[in-house]
Amino acid sequence: MSTVSKTSTAAKRLLLGRPFRSDKLGHTLLPKRIALPVFASDAMSSVAYAPQEIFLVLSVAGLSAYTYTPWIGLAVALVMVVVVASYRQNVHAYPSGGGDYEVATTNLGPTAGLTVGSALLVDYVLTVAVSIASAAENIGSAIPLVQDHKVWFCVVAIVLLTSINLRGLRESGTAFAIPTYAFIFGMVAMLGWGFLRVLVFGDDLTAETAGYEIKAEQSHLVGIAFVFLIARAFSSGCAALTGVEAISNGVPAFKKPKSRNAATTLLLLGGICIVLLMGMILLAKQIGVKYVSDPAKDLIGAPDGYEQKSLIAQIGHAVFGGFTPGFYFVTIVTALILVLAANTAFNGFPVLGSVLAQDRYLPRQLHTRGDRLAFSNGILFLAAAAIAFVVAFGAEVTALIQLYIVGVFVSFTLSQIGMVRHWTRHLKTEKDPSARSRMLRSRVINSIGLVMTGSVLMIVLVTKFLAGAWIAIVAMVAIFGLMKLIHRHYASVQAELDNSDYEAVLPSRTHSIVLVSTLHLPTRRAIAFARATRPDTLEAVTVNVDDRDTRKLVAQWEDSDITVPLKVIASPYREVTRPVIEYVRRLRRESPRDVVTVFIPEYVVGHWWEQILHNQSALRLKGRLLFEPGVMVTSVPWQLSSSDRRKRDRVYIAPGDTRRGVGSTPGERTGRGPE
Repeated sequence: MSTVSKTSTAAKRLLLGRPFRSDKLGHTLLPKRIALPVFASDAMSSVAYAPQEIFLVLSVAGLSAYTYTPWIGLAVALVMVVVVASYRQNVHAYPSGGGDYEVATTNLGPTAGLTVGSALLVDYVLTVAVSIASAAENIGSAIPLVQDHKVWFCVVAIVLLTSINLRGLRESGTAFAIPTYAFIFGMVAMLGWGFLRVLVFGDDLTAETAGYEIKAEQSHLVGIAFVFLIARAFSSGCAALTGVEAISNGVPAFKKPKSRNAATTLLLLGGICIVLLMGMILLAKQIGVKYVSDPAKDLIGAPDGYEQKSLIAQIGHAVFGGFTPGFYFVTIVTALILVLAANTAFNGFPVLGSVLAQDRYLPRQLHTRGDRLAFSNGILFLAAAAIAFVVAFGAEVTALIQLYIVGVFVSFTLSQIGMVRHWTRHLKTEKDPSARSRMLRSRVINSIGLVMTGSVLMIVLVTKFLAGAWIAIVAMVAIFGLMKLIHRHYASVQAELDNSDYEAVLPSRTHSIVLVSTLHLPTRRAIAFARATRPDTLEAVTVNVDDRDTRKLVAQWEDSDITVPLKVIASPYREVTRPVIEYVRRLRRESPRDVVTVFIPEYVVGHWWEQILHNQSALRLKGRLLFEPGVMVTSVPWQLSSSDRRKRDRVYIAPGDTRRGVGSTPGERTGRGPE
């Protein structure tokens, strides 16, 4: 094996580990304690930016608008309860891992399913971009260097996450479990200690921005304008619901009983998210946190050059006071959970991509598993798309989040419509009273979910369309159209290949051509192989690109023992490919029922740089000849000495070979030995 090949293989093994056999897939399934950090980190991490976005939107109307933060938080929590209850019905009814896509496709048709699929693909990409950008913002609150280089931090973080996920689902889940549980512990400790100090000990906790005033951009909003502002703050807070759908897509990754474990994990997710969301909003309001888009202009009383900390950082600093380790612990675990939140997308996107590829809406490469039984191509595609968004929007959370939740609420709404139709269809045939009672209860839950998510979707579209949501909608439409085109291509290829009207007609004759540039050993081997096929006509062909070389070749040919005639094709412009193509076409026109077989001698080399120096003409010729009807192309390899090392296959010793003395010497191999 060449040095480059050895190096690349070693690097791959170092990065990914040893490959898993296909029959080891069961060993990668997740228990609930690992599944929770794997699939729920996205939704749990939303407390790091959803409350902050609520405060940010309301700051436009001034400090008085902050009075509505608890009510907006309760509205978001109510939506969370309804969505979690609805998706518990989904995971029981559709445990195959298709999630919203399968629900919509089965009950509403392929167009609805494809709409959900395109929405979720965009949402997963934005999940990675928003989570990593928010992590950079939180770390930047404690480390100015990260704040100054947010984009680079995000790119490196995405690459690191990609490499971890390429190692496999179980390994990534185990690696992420400790930081996720540390985040839950840190947030509960911060909120619990904060409320204890305020409500029990009577401490006067104040945020660092509590003494500043907000310069309201629109302080006199009334009527519809103020309602619009509240609705926009609510839609920003609904970012807390992103990630809930990931569990319905990841049911196959759970240990048995899959549906029950997924439903339990979903319930735990909802409970944790609601507690953290409401705790953050209430404590932030209590200690006087203020968060604005431009602190230099909008915070009255702030010193020159003031760097605004994230909402969590302000709460942590106030709660822990002089206990610096507590503040840094919360900052670090928040940053970690935000980075790991992207991991939910790294588990959801590849699975959804695999399902779509299986249905022939995406390239088939997304359906296959890699060395570690992960959908490697989907992981790599997601990473590339997320990096593109981060770079394009400068890793700004406020800019990215406007694009964020449109896709997820499109999928929520269509999924709930599909589930209502699912229960309605089954109720028509179900006769058992207890089963009908369960179905009726489930339909009511999904109907409430439909009303709730549909209303939120309308609010999101109205309040966020011009703020950037239109970009996400355009991306969804583009992906929808692309998947339609891919499906049409696969369908047309399938129809063409499955044509049962084909009648095999044998060619009347075979005309074989051996391409010759020099009379050497590869040429002689090609002629010998061509003769072995017993063609009706056999000739050697060379292209005259240099008169002196051509005359020399003709002389050598006449002096040799080769009886095959050599034909010289003129090439006034010193081309090789076009004259050969035209000659082959002429043969086909003269004898349309003949098959022309072109034998091309090729060098087999052992180093990548040697490949650049050889076989370029052969490669171009093959590329052109493959499109010619009635023409077959045969490569005749000639192994150069540099390829010797690559002829030695790995030694495979079967059970009992060592006892029998087989395989103890280089010549005794179960694999292919040197030629």
